[in-house]
Amino acid sequence: MGLLTGDTTLRPRAPVVVMTTEVLRNMLLAGSDLLEGLHTVILDEVHFIQDPYRGGVWEEVLVLSPPAVRFVCLSATVNNATELGDWLRTVRGDTAVIVERHRPIVLRHHFAVHRREDDETVLLPLFEDNGRPGVDGARVDAAVRRALHGRATHWQARGRGPRLPYRPPLRTELVEELDFCEMLPAIVFIFSRAACDDAVRQVVRDGVRLTDSAERRSIRAVAERRMTPLSDEDLHVLGYDEWLEGLERGVAAHHAGLVPLFRETVEECFASGLLKVVFATETLSLGINMPARSVVIERFSKYGGAGRAMLTSGEYLQLTGRAGRRGLDEEGHAVVAWSSEITFAEVARVASAPPPDLRSAFRPTYNLAVNLVARFDRDTAHEVLDRSFAQWQAHKPDLLARQLGHRLAVLQEFGYVDDWSLSPAGRRLSRIYHEADLLVAEALGSEVLTGAEPSVLAGVLSAVGFEPRRARRLPGHVLRRGKRRGQGHVQDRLGEKRTADLVRRCDTIAVMAERIRSVEEAHAVPRTRQPAPGLATAVASWVRGTSFSTALGVAGRDAGDLAPGDFVRTMKSVADLAQQVSHTAADAAVAASAREAVDLLLRGVVAGGLPS
Repeated sequence: MGLLTGDTTLRPRAPVVVMTTEVLRNMLLAGSDLLEGLHTVILDEVHFIQDPYRGGVWEEVLVLSPPAVRFVCLSATVNNATELGDWLRTVRGDTAVIVERHRPIVLRHHFAVHRREDDETVLLPLFEDNGRPGVDGARVDAAVRRALHGRATHWQARGRGPRLPYRPPLRTELVEELDFCEMLPAIVFIFSRAACDDAVRQVVRDGVRLTDSAERRSIRAVAERRMTPLSDEDLHVLGYDEWLEGLERGVAAHHAGLVPLFRETVEECFASGLLKVVFATETLSLGINMPARSVVIERFSKYGGAGRAMLTSGEYLQLTGRAGRRGLDEEGHAVVAWSSEITFAEVARVASAPPPDLRSAFRPTYNLAVNLVARFDRDTAHEVLDRSFAQWQAHKPDLLARQLGHRLAVLQEFGYVDDWSLSPAGRRLSRIYHEADLLVAEALGSEVLTGAEPSVLAGVLSAVGFEPRRARRLPGHVLRRGKRRGQGHVQDRLGEKRTADLVRRCDTIAVMAERIRSVEEAHAVPRTRQPAPGLATAVASWVRGTSFSTALGVAGRDAGDLAPGDFVRTMKSVADLAQQVSHTAADAAVAASAREAVDLLLRGVVAGGLPS
């Protein structure tokens, strides 16, 4: 078996290769010989078609793959499977829609509340045997309503407003109740990285220990084996000792802010039955094989683009899909913790509702536009777009063709296409796969990367992809805080001349982006994201060989605290883009500098977890 991701290539000619959908799309567009003889593609989590950032990739793969390739599309959260199947028949030929409504392991739904009356945490059935909402939960709603209307004076608080007869269970209380009910191991979903880390600290502080001595020895052995690539300094920066203490007690966090080696250790220990409780963000519910006996949803709402909103039936189904381990559990358990913002009746309604219909998020990108021009005549390109699920669902005729026309108008203004033919710049753009593909192509067509040494080149590329975000520091960080501008100096190993060169080139990239955004606005095209050079110095410092601790310190100085996992992911993303530059740049010196940057980026904690 082989593996292909943005930063990992392992036995790419194996009979079975696991790869990201983006890699497959890129190989299809490039006409890679690795796809010769391709027989079957399994698209796991095909409902990603509706993802606003990555969904288009799934559709491009389905539409652009050779006719002989068979597809198996898997999902647990597609309500309109018949519609999706009807569309697939138009693009892939004969398609069987198989809807399995029988769950291999029975799922029991529970509602967790803490009764003030007897200071007990209890799990109430969300549904009766007849499928109707549980009567005990209905009594909870009624008692809360009475308290809110002032008719339950027994629960009156000393302060303002009524004191409710119930409260959310504390994390330790809930863990202990699950342990008592023999419902461990459990995944507790908390929609905040920081809260996941806080939860581990809370249960450890409260003395929870869910492992025996043999399990603790096994956990330590796994952790020590996994941490072999890291130095003692790296482990200190990552808060290894505190993290290991939680592991040995049977609890851990799992989220994107952790470095891959930490996440992989948690996954291995949990899969081996050594860990009993993992506090995780919702990313664990997608694409990671970590089933549990129980799944707990700590809060039935989360923040999104429009503020806090209640979970949808599809999200509930996706999260609780991890409950129940084949061959190990007779039944799985889904537990929702009560809070004052949600009623028992609302949770029961969402839990029993079908998932929402799948909606396409596909839109033509600049890269797809030039590849369509390169591979097809105009009419055929429009036919390709007409075959998309987005056009299938659109109420406007030729919607995608019009969007393609807008993209091509921008590309024509910048000299990438001339009528329906590609310029050399257009051919270069056809090999760039990035959210800011046109900006990267403009950079390659200018002098902004010419003469840049590897560290500066990597720093400039980081500005193209970095998304400024508020990232909290994880436990155990020893970043040299207090050394922001004007408060001391972090040794970034760049020097004044190199720093000035980096700033100048980043400023040039920003000007390029603004020109692109101006043209996009004129042609009614969604605007390319503005570059963010906040991590440019940290990336350049890392390439120059600075320590992990110092690189995080530079990042903290320039862009705010950055979680180690975000740092690693950013370095890998920059390495992927630098790899593309090394294959695409017409300037041999730029290509060589980019190749060197890749090797220097993928070291230490960043390389940890990559196959050797």
